[in-house]
Amino acid sequence: MTEGGAGGSGGSGAAYGRDGTARAVSTPVGIGDLGASLTEEIVPDDVPPLTEQTRREAREIIARYPLPRSALLPMLHLVQSVQGYVSSAGVALCAEELNLTKAEVGAVMTFYTMFKRRPAGEYLISVCTNTLCGFLGGEEIYAALQEQLGVGHDQTTSDGRFTLEHAECLAACDYAPVVTVNYEFFDQETVQTSTALIEDLRAGRRPDPTRGAPLCSFREMSREIAGFAAPERAAAAVAAPGIGTPTLVGLRLAAERGEAPPAVGASAPARKDA
Repeated sequence: MTEGGAGGSGGSGAAYGRDGTARAVSTPVGIGDLGASLTEEIVPDDVPPLTEQTRREAREIIARYPLPRSALLPMLHLVQSVQGYVSSAGVALCAEELNLTKAEVGAVMTFYTMFKRRPAGEYLISVCTNTLCGFLGGEEIYAALQEQLGVGHDQTTSDGRFTLEHAECLAACDYAPVVTVNYEFFDQETVQTSTALIEDLRAGRRPDPTRGAPLCSFREMSREIAGFAAPERAAAAVAAPGIGTPTLVGLRLAAERGEAPPAVGASAPARKDA
């Protein structure tokens, strides 16, 4: 089962690296298990409760949309920004405000891996191990970070600072191999640069990502995704580096060769070898 999917019963399975060795991978709770997972949840003592302020902000999100249920995804990010994951209370709040069943909310929540089912650390470290990143060093980076942090996939360090996950794709193949910290990109990484990144974060330093906004915490990022970005954060994202050289290589080569797409409505030229 890939990380982007849903369904299936909860448990553990295996994923295989380039060397053919298996590594344990926790699999999400399936929809059939959702009722039990919501009622048997043990909430850690340090998880803050959802408040009336959370409910007011949820209603603010709902007001953005012509259909209330369209607000579900940002509402899930909102409750995650408060508690560090989507708790059973978060599912219940969304269901109540949107007039949905908990099962309907849970079906959406369990589909997307961005919604965590246990409290995530201050920093969510995602290592792309899909085809291109994996072959260019992503598997080695993931293995090195596993050893450095002492945790496996979807696990959090005992101090609550780091959650590690291997990602099936981070949509940055032109910068492979890539690592993200709370969804901000660190491009063309190596084992050495990735482990140094962790050491910086451990020491309280937040290195600038290769592209995008400065780093923030996982809960702060969840709040931004919910649509509550602070103005200074939004301005910093706009001012930060954006598209890099690897992304523009195709455009540069096309310009050098005099290539251009056909005009809208024009027939595509026949292939010479047709």
